[in-house]
This record gives sequence, structure tokens and C-alpha cells, in this order.
Amino acid sequence: MARCYSVAMAKRYPGRRGIRGADLPRLVLLSDARNDAALDRALARLPAGSALVFRHYHLDAPARRARWAALRRLARAHGVRLVLAGKPCGPGAQGCYAAPARLGRAQGAGRGGLRLATAHSLREIADAVRARADAVLLSPVHATRSHPDGRTLGPVRFLLLAQVCPLPVLALGGMTRARARRLPVHGWAAIDGLS
Repeated sequence: MARCYSVAMAKRYPGRRGIRGADLPRLVLLSDARNDAALDRALARLPAGSALVFRHYHLDAPARRARWAALRRLARAHGVRLVLAGKPCGPGAQGCYAAPARLGRAQGAGRGGLRLATAHSLREIADAVRARADAVLLSPVHATRSHPDGRTLGPVRFLLLAQVCPLPVLALGGMTRARARRLPVHGWAAIDGLS
């Protein structure tokens, strides 16, 4: 039901530039200090049309720019979109990833760039719609390595939120391929589950 709903809503609310559900990545890998060493291999395994959200907040500015350049080359070679989170670190962003309040100011949010918003509640979903996001990464579905004792949505609450979201939804938080198959939404994202 939710996958059909997400696709229907993507057609009904195509975003600010007409990005439709079929044009959005169904698989998103988020970078992190924990998975940096495995990113080169992970990028090679991602299907073309997937996305890598480059966060790398753990690096200083020169190291972040160098890592951006290296991953940009790999992403292009494998047909993976490179989406920027945080401060600019070089050319070539194909989109931005941010909380809805920062989405409009994020680099990569310009004309034609993919706009991915984070959301953890109904209020943040509404904020993402107002920020004209193309899709929402709704989290955390399950407990994560970074926040093992943190509060989660759980699959039922996640699906209830996904059903009312007028944007395509990607599941994030403790996701694996097996868990993703059980959630009928547009796609899924992970930090550890894909690296």
C-alpha cells in the first residue's frame, strides 16, 4: 500500500522541478566516519541511479575536499549520484541532504539538484513538503549502531507516517536489504547496511 501511495503522491506532487518517483534513487548510502574505509567497494556495488550522501563531518576542510573529489570520480564511474550534506567542499554536487529548515540554503539545492530532507515526525514531514523536498528520508525505523538505545519509529509507526507523506519516502535507520523488502515504500537508505 505505502509503495503505491508514495508513487501516486510523487506523481501528484512532483516537487519543484518535476522530479518524479521514477527519477529518484531507490537506494541511498550515507557516508560516515565508520564506513569511510568501505565506501569505495560499496560504491562499486550500488546499482546505477543510486545516491551517495556525502557527509564526512569528521574530516577537516582540506581532507573533506580531497575525499569529495575522490568519491566524485568513483560515483561518476559507477552511475551513482553524489549528494552533499553540510558545508560545500567542491564542484559536482547533484543534490543536497539536510533538515527541511536548511534545505533551501544547502549547496546542491539549485536548479535541477535532488533535494533530500530528513524527517522523524509528522511535523518534519510537513516541513519537508513546505521546503519543496523531492523525497524524505524518514527515520529511525529501527535501532542503529550510532544510537542503539535511541527511540525508534518501528515499522508500524513508520508505515503510518509514510502513508500520509505526500512525498516519496526512503526508510532510514537500522535498515538492511531484508528489512527494506518488508517496507513497501519508494526505497531505503543506510550507513552500515550498505557498506
